[in-house]
Amino acid sequence: MTAPGGLPYRGVRVVEVALNPAGEMVGLQLAHMGADVVKIEPPEGAPSRHAGPFAGDRPDPDASLAYWFYNAGKRSCVLDLTVADGTAALAGALADTDVLVVAGDLRDLRRYGIEPHALGAAHPRLVVLSITPFGLTGPWSEYLGADLIALATSGLAVTSGYDDHTIPPIRPGGDQSFHVAASFGHIAVLLALLARDTTGRGTVIDLSVQEACGLTVELANPFWFYPRALVKRQTCRHAQPVPTQPALFACGDGRYVYFALILADPKPWQALVRWLDEHDLATDLTDPAYDRLDHRQANFAHVQDVVECFFLLQDSSYAYHEGQRRGLPIGVLNAPEDLFDDEHLRVRGYFQAVDHPGHPGIPHPGAAFRFSAYDEATLGPAPPLPT
Repeated sequence: MTAPGGLPYRGVRVVEVALNPAGEMVGLQLAHMGADVVKIEPPEGAPSRHAGPFAGDRPDPDASLAYWFYNAGKRSCVLDLTVADGTAALAGALADTDVLVVAGDLRDLRRYGIEPHALGAAHPRLVVLSITPFGLTGPWSEYLGADLIALATSGLAVTSGYDDHTIPPIRPGGDQSFHVAASFGHIAVLLALLARDTTGRGTVIDLSVQEACGLTVELANPFWFYPRALVKRQTCRHAQPVPTQPALFACGDGRYVYFALILADPKPWQALVRWLDEHDLATDLTDPAYDRLDHRQANFAHVQDVVECFFLLQDSSYAYHEGQRRGLPIGVLNAPEDLFDDEHLRVRGYFQAVDHPGHPGIPHPGAAFRFSAYDEATLGPAPPLPT
């Protein structure tokens, strides 16, 4: 660990053997914060190099956008871990390494000669983070994994989808299970490094993607543990045992806002009615009868209809910013590409321009956190495949 003024992980050496995005994301987070991350790749390159889309729409192991994202700021080394020379080279590299990140199906790690506990025993100061679909032990440890499998077996998938339950659960995009596992993996590595500063000993961290996702099923756990109630998926709302009111409202510009229509709290209710009334769209909601919660609840369908009509006549940007100004819980639904033009993210410098060979100025998301005591991390490009 470093003193204030540099980057939190400056001086920390990391070796990454990642066959899935979870390991790559941990390596990326460490690299963002100053660690020297060396990515070990097979001769054909890491799996992410072969995942589209590709810059220029031409398949190229050095032009995969997924590879660029997950591996910015790292170094690369090609080793064939299926042969003795490769495993010997890896063992030599670990002699002065602080953290080894290995991620993939257990049978693939074994094929590469990677046994986390054996590596930990051979290098007592080494922190070994193992990320596998179901952990290193147990009856499912040999099972193959994928993002959808982790979401399904953890319980997350059944809470994701639409009000219409004739439609099966929907997988969220963006390799969410791997990113959840990476977040827990980063925390575990940090704790292990802090403990090593005291004990001088490393450790083996056995992280299961299924278990990491099982910790994030939000309200499903307490509802089942206490009232034995099962939550049910809802469109763009938290899963609940009983249906709640829709919260998505279409706007006049074709976009949507998320607005939590809270009837029980008089302050947001009064703010909403004043807003509607200023546009001459409050209809009968200004009637004193609506000052009573029981009347608002009894006429909720009518209130919902009035609010829907109101938003249909507004621009989504106006609805979002004006609603926030009035203290209402409202947000605009951004598409991923909308973030590039987001004023707030631009002012905070969220995106960093990274020069990739032949493709200068590619915007990358920066680190998710900033430290007052440390320098701002600057991203470099993902390394080309060594020849």
